[in-house]
Amino acid sequence: STPHIYLLHLTSTFYTSQLLSVPHNYFQKTHEMNHPKYFANLTTLSLLIMATCTGLKPTHAHDTWVEAGSLAHRQGDWLYVDLRLGNHGNNHRDFKLASQITLAPCTLEVSSPSGQQIDLKPSLTDTGNAEKEGYWTAKYIPQEAGLHEVLHTLDTLHHTTRAIKSGKTYFVSTDSFNAFPAAGKQYSICHRLGLELMLKTPPADLAAGHPVRLQVMRSGKPLANASVAFIPRGTTLTSERDPDYERTSDASGYVEFVPIEGNLILAVVHHLEKEETGPDYDQTHYSAT
Repeated sequence: STPHIYLLHLTSTFYTSQLLSVPHNYFQKTHEMNHPKYFANLTTLSLLIMATCTGLKPTHAHDTWVEAGSLAHRQGDWLYVDLRLGNHGNNHRDFKLASQITLAPCTLEVSSPSGQQIDLKPSLTDTGNAEKEGYWTAKYIPQEAGLHEVLHTLDTLHHTTRAIKSGKTYFVSTDSFNAFPAAGKQYSICHRLGLELMLKTPPADLAAGHPVRLQVMRSGKPLANASVAFIPRGTTLTSERDPDYERTSDASGYVEFVPIEGNLILAVVHHLEKEETGPDYDQTHYSAT
């Protein structure tokens, strides 16, 4: 099965969300990779990372993230990019939808392998049957083979807290399911967001049973001592620190987690700055999913 990663993030709050599709076995196993059945058996592993600076407790807020289905998509075929909102209970430690994000302060774009940026916000449609139900989704047709990055950002006020969120996910477009195209380097780009999760494991090496390495970045610089939780879909972490799913970033901001199976894994990071204030807010809360 194929894991999928979401990397996934009020004074000011920054949220970043990252989604990546990962196979159960290494992509470099070319004798498996080049077989059509390999692609037919791909599943999704999502990682939502929740990181909170040591000594700071995150505010109870909604997190946004983005999804784009499985890792591999055929070039020229359609896929859907979803913009989702969840109120993750127990300090954002489960995987449940709640309400629907207001689009006005949001951005949503795809970066192609050649670097072209496609704005998806105008094409978003509502999947809900009533106001604030469901989530937003946009159809996208990849025209280039290689790695695509989906990036979402949001900057808004929530009462007296400023919330700045971002979300990432990745997928690969291929012109043949008998071969996997070069993945590209977009996954290693730092956007210098208020709070950001960077994938440090090459997409071709992502696999269940193997370490996934992430780096927590604060305005382009590594953030140490962040408690990062990896939440597989269908799992609720314990209300206190859960040693099975939480890791603390080292001095360079790195954390590692080994997924045991293909699944969606929610990754969220939160960081509170009480000294960052403005005319309309009295604290800044950074968050990444």
